[in-house]
Parts: sequence; C-alpha cells; structure tokens
Amino acid sequence: MSWGGFKKSLNRAGTTLMQKTGQVERTIDSEFSEEEQRYRSMEREMVALQKEAKVYLDAMRGLASAQARIAETVDGFYTDSSDAAMAANAYKRAVEELDTKTAREIDAPYRATVLEPIGKMCSYFPEINKTLEKRNKKLLDYDAARSRHRKLIDKPSDDPIKLPKAEKELEDARLIFEAYNDQLAEELPQLLDLRIPYLDPSFEAMVRMQAKFAEEGYEKLGGVQRFFREGVREEYAEGQLDAQVEGVLQEMRELAICGIGQ
Repeated sequence: MSWGGFKKSLNRAGTTLMQKTGQVERTIDSEFSEEEQRYRSMEREMVALQKEAKVYLDAMRGLASAQARIAETVDGFYTDSSDAAMAANAYKRAVEELDTKTAREIDAPYRATVLEPIGKMCSYFPEINKTLEKRNKKLLDYDAARSRHRKLIDKPSDDPIKLPKAEKELEDARLIFEAYNDQLAEELPQLLDLRIPYLDPSFEAMVRMQAKFAEEGYEKLGGVQRFFREGVREEYAEGQLDAQVEGVLQEMRELAICGIGQ
C-alpha cells in the first residue's frame, strides 16, 4: 500500500470511529442497503449451490464406482455356475456399464450445463464486491467531507482559503461517490432479476441428468432380477429372508472357529 493509500485508510478508520460516536453524520440509504442485502443473499446461495452441485456430481460418480467395486468383490465369491454366480456376474456387468455411462454420458454434460454456468455466475462476485467496497469507502470520504464543510459553515475560519477548499473537496467526493453509487443502484437490481432466467436451463439439465442416472440404474439392475427365483421380493416383505439370514448366522455361531463351539 502506498503512503497516500495508507493515509486514506487511517482517515476512513477515523471517520468510521467518529460516526459510531455520533461526531460525524452517517449517510443512510435504506433502498440501497436493501438491494445490497438481496445481493448478499444471492451470493451466499449461489456459492452454496456451486458447492453442493459439485458434491452431487462427486457423489454420483462415487456411487457408481462403489457399486462397481462391490460387484467385483461379490463376483469373486463364486467359482461355480450356480444361479447365484450368474446373478453376481450379471450384477458386475450391469454396474460396470453404469460406471462407464456415468463418466461418458453424464459427467461431461453435467459439468458443461450445470457446474460451468454456476461457476461463471460466481466468478462475477469478487469484482462486484470490489465495487461495493469502493462505494463504501467513497461514502466515508463523502461523509467526512460534508462534516468538515459543515464545521466551517458553523464556525468560519480566519483563513479565507479553507472554505472554498472544503467546498471543492465536498463536490469532488460527492461526484466520485455518486458515480459508484449510481452504477450499483442501476446494475445490482438487474443482476438479481437475471438470476432466475440464467439458472433455469441449468436446473432443467440437472433434473434431466438425475432422471437419466436413475433410469439407467433401474434398467440395468432390473435386468439382474431375472436371475433370482420368483417370490424373493414377497419373502423379504414377509420377513422370511430375515429368518433365513438368522438361520445361517446361527450355523456360523456353532462353528468352533467362531469362538463359540467346543
């Protein structure tokens, strides 16, 4: 920071302190404050959306990869040609295809239609925030100039140069502040109004790709069901499968190597 910039920072800090103690009048613009609050809310929501959209893609890819690893393990349990072995192999082929399809048909389009547009919107926030910060700094300068000018009006100085100088500083500060203020007052509402039409295509693409992922999974895994005997679903609903599993667990408990037998 230059020496001039350092002095400005000190002066603004002093102005802020005097405003808190009531020594310098603070300019209140309720309408602008409301628009800035709406912008801050949108900024938080967009940043959260960007994060969660990325988490969803990672989760979708992680799910497909985890299914593939599970299928590889389950398929390795069987070395015969039983119905169960055929089902395990069919499951392995199905989830491997799903894993490949996720990478090929969903990953790239999701990035292009969801993550990139959201990321583009979020990339504007740092520049907008810089402009807001400049506007707030120029407002402090303007308030400080108004305070100095008012003091000279209320208590004239013996130096005839001081008042004209203070008037010029006040006018310069006003013009600079209003330039930033008018730009933001015009453009912030436009930005806020554009967020819905901007996000609509990404939202639609997200829903379509989620539906595609679910439909592909249903179709592929539905094909594995033909390897299971009839009535398995009904037996599960009636609790019969739980009884079968408990029976096998009891047999395992009776084995000496499980530490219960002997």
